[in-house]
Amino acid sequence: MSVRHYCTLFDRNYLLRGLALYRSLERHARPFVLHILCMDDAVHDLLGRMALPNVQLIRRVDFEDPELLEVKPTRTVAEYCWTCTPSLPLYVLEHHPDLELITYLDADLFLFSSPEPIFDEFGNGSILIIEHRFAPRFAHFTVNGKYNVEWLTFRRDANGLAALRWWREKCIDWCFYRLEEDRMGDQKYLDTWPSRFQGVHVLQHVGAGVAPWNFSNYRIGEEDARPTIDGAPLIFYHFHGFRYRSDGRHVAMPDIYLSDVVLPETIYRQYTLALDEAAASVRRLEPRFDCGVEHAQSAPASGERVSRLYWAVPEWCRMAARRIVPRVVRSRVLRLFGREDHRGRAL
Repeated sequence: MSVRHYCTLFDRNYLLRGLALYRSLERHARPFVLHILCMDDAVHDLLGRMALPNVQLIRRVDFEDPELLEVKPTRTVAEYCWTCTPSLPLYVLEHHPDLELITYLDADLFLFSSPEPIFDEFGNGSILIIEHRFAPRFAHFTVNGKYNVEWLTFRRDANGLAALRWWREKCIDWCFYRLEEDRMGDQKYLDTWPSRFQGVHVLQHVGAGVAPWNFSNYRIGEEDARPTIDGAPLIFYHFHGFRYRSDGRHVAMPDIYLSDVVLPETIYRQYTLALDEAAASVRRLEPRFDCGVEHAQSAPASGERVSRLYWAVPEWCRMAARRIVPRVVRSRVLRLFGREDHRGRAL
């Protein structure tokens, strides 16, 4: 089997999630190489000291080019991560001219079984994308993007490179956390890809792309201690909105996704254990490391009330608030209520 190459990016606040993703690749996706864009020096230092096999680290200062640096001051931390996303697969392809395929992964993904069925289905395609597959009660979220920037595979051919370069140019020009005409962050640009580019494959495997916004669509089971989706192996789950707390009372997902369904415990139990293991491995080097960990005393109950109130107001009102309230203010409010999330896509 050929070596699969993946890339992801994260800062210290997503380090534990990134390590959990890496360990899941180690367990289910060998042989592989994971190229990690370290969004701050702390991540590069810690991962360098850990000397993880099958990992290649990329310093942000080596990655950033004049175009990215020019727009960086105009973006929030989350928006700048989104802006960098299309540039990362391009960077890896440019620095590894022997690679045929590169797959971008969000740092809060976690594999439960081999990803080879994804590549088998992809076949000789040029670009692989995955729909949100929203549950019916969340269908209105499609306005923010039909496809999710969670797993994207690009082939080094004319179609794959054209899509990456077009996407990079668009994100450098505009990549903000608001819905505006036909764009929303780095995500809504993907809506046009099936008609804009040749060789685009929309993944059909039900075991890939399962997430808080769609798990209620499926019958979730377990076979040989591994989760199944409608009887098929769960390949990966997107742990959007997972809040890892210092008191062990972790918050699986934003309240809205659990309003009338039952949490898939078999899936979340394994992820919690993976984060615990990641935290233990980091603390062997940095005993006081707590980035990305929500401290119990700093998680006010009012945060949950604010969250429920937010989702109770009409969509048009939320859209108006995003346009009126400055991005810096929104980011501070999110941090205050423990809602900072580098991908917050469904909000």
